[in-house]
Amino acid sequence: MNTPATALIAEDEPLLAQTLQNELQALWPALRVLATAGDGLSAVALALQHRPDVLFFDIRMPGQSGLEAVAELAEEWPEQQAFPLLVFVTAYDQYAIQAFEAQAVDYVLKPVRAERLVQTVTRLQHALQQRPQHSAAPGLLHGLQEGPVLAQLRALLSLRIETTHPHHPEPDLPPLQLLQASVGKTLRMVPVADVLRLEAADKYVRVFTTDGTEVLLRTPLKELMQRLDAQVFWQIHRGCVVRASAIESVTRDDMGRLSLRLKNHNEALSVSRLYAHLFRAM
Repeated sequence: MNTPATALIAEDEPLLAQTLQNELQALWPALRVLATAGDGLSAVALALQHRPDVLFFDIRMPGQSGLEAVAELAEEWPEQQAFPLLVFVTAYDQYAIQAFEAQAVDYVLKPVRAERLVQTVTRLQHALQQRPQHSAAPGLLHGLQEGPVLAQLRALLSLRIETTHPHHPEPDLPPLQLLQASVGKTLRMVPVADVLRLEAADKYVRVFTTDGTEVLLRTPLKELMQRLDAQVFWQIHRGCVVRASAIESVTRDDMGRLSLRLKNHNEALSVSRLYAHLFRAM
């Protein structure tokens, strides 16, 4: 990169955020820390405003975790710009650390240690030097901008590193066969085989069935996904899952964004860049 690299720090402990910024300034004087945020929602807004090259995100923040914030950011990030490099800030948690290392995502342990941060800075500088100097044409965006960062993020999201603990692993539950849905004051049993798509909606999940019925579930979408067959149900957006066999067509617009339509349904459903890899052939 010919221009100075930029960064955003998202950390809910002000003293730690300042310490990290001071250490970065000492180790990487050319790096410009554009802003700091104390929660996930603010971090997403500031990142979209400043579009930094690197994100230092605390894995646990009020309101929205670091992973959740980065996932939201991935869906809102401008298509013409490479997604930022990721560095997660975490307290010592062996399971989280193993997850980061397995996906080649860098991390910084609390409290910040200068000798470890040197390694992170070196890796970031090398990665930024390898990035293209010029933006791609819109029609080529998904092919060029996917890169390893979004693949790493998808893998981390699938691991649920914030809710699973190595000493208290969650049991392996069988795939869901029935969904218990609320229809007014009635509890309806919906066979998973009849589910066409699921959409997150506030505290509920809207379930659309093949016969045109819509019902509500109280179970979060991310929990449902752990018990749905990933070959049958494809996540196409942070808040949307569809039955793969029901996809009729996928369209790419002039900016490289994908959308799809389900059989016998006119509504166009957006495919986020985080899940565009499902349609590599396009």
